Amino acid sequence: MRRYRCMVAESTKAGASRGPTDLGASGASNEPAWRPSDLELSRRTFRRKQTRRSVLISAVSTIVFAALLLWAVAGSPGWAKVRESFFDPEVALASLPRILEGLWLNIQVLMVAAIGVVIVALLLASMRTLRGPVYFPLRALAAGYTDLFRGMPLIIVLYLVGYGIPGLDFFPRVPVAVWGTIALILTYSAYVSEVFRAGIEAVHPSQRLAARSLGLGHGQTMRRVVLPQALRKVTPALMNDFVAMQKDVGLISVLGAMDAVRAAQIETAHYFNFTPYVVAGLLFVLLAWPMIPPTDWLSARMRVREQGGSIV
Repeated sequence: MRRYRCMVAESTKAGASRGPTDLGASGASNEPAWRPSDLELSRRTFRRKQTRRSVLISAVSTIVFAALLLWAVAGSPGWAKVRESFFDPEVALASLPRILEGLWLNIQVLMVAAIGVVIVALLLASMRTLRGPVYFPLRALAAGYTDLFRGMPLIIVLYLVGYGIPGLDFFPRVPVAVWGTIALILTYSAYVSEVFRAGIEAVHPSQRLAARSLGLGHGQTMRRVVLPQALRKVTPALMNDFVAMQKDVGLISVLGAMDAVRAAQIETAHYFNFTPYVVAGLLFVLLAWPMIPPTDWLSARMRVREQGGSIV
């Protein structure tokens, strides 16, 4: 022990006698600022060249592929008839106002259905995540609901709801768009509830236990602790479901609703031309397009953050 103390004392005196040899008069370091090495600079230059080369090759290959596809389609024997029947500019301009008027109904149904799907799906997911034997009837009801409407095609649900429920004469005359909205909510809430449930179960149980140890009840724990984390985890999947519902909202036309698809059908019968269907399809693509890039960007961002080990 005495030898160790002597060694510490000698090292302290030596350090004090040397003093700060790497500091200038102002106390700042005189060492040169860090700069990348020549090897690192050469690597960065090589990567930039590779990126430019990849972009150029991608652009050229895309142009060549598009040109070959256009040549193959335009050179087919029946292209003249197809162009006249599906891509008539005059028919497209003449049918556009009526199709746009029907598209507004699709947008209204979409907004109402999206709100209803979120509410019903959260309720179903909460019921399926309840613990304890006393809640078994609720869990069984929620599981049966999701299994039923996930397995049934949407168009059949539209027929059952749009024609079956009004046939019971329990309600006064209701617009068919309302029944179409209800059918969309019934079907998509089953899918979205499973997405919510996956997000809730992905939250570590310690989060729930910590919240309960602080005195929060089950509802407060779900609202303040579990759901905010679960929603961040499943946001990309929810946005994809919303994009899918944007397309399926056009199926309400089978009930006779005057939406974009029904308007295109009427215009097709009027002009004896299929161009209105192409116009309606392009309008639905434009309706879904604003949601597709943010969905892809958010999915890529969250994937990078998860793979990097950061907190999501």
